Amino acid sequence: MLILAIIAFGMLVGWLAQLVLGMGTRPNAQSLIAGLVGSFVGGTLASLLSNEDFEIRPSGLIGSFVGAVIVLLIWRLVDSRKS
Repeated sequence: MLILAIIAFGMLVGWLAQLVLGMGTRPNAQSLIAGLVGSFVGGTLASLLSNEDFEIRPSGLIGSFVGAVIVLLIWRLVDSRKS
């Protein structure tokens, strides 16, 4: 059950990041990947910087969103260089 919650949260965070960046209105595989990677990286960094344990806290949730935005920006940059 926890794994499904993590996947759902990753999809939500990635989708919100896509909406903020104007990259689409529907969740897709890109939003899932960006949300999961962004949650891991951003949430971990936010927890470490705020000296909190690895629990669900506002700093980790905000860090997850910021991490997903950064992942999507990097993804966009790499895609634009390929074209």
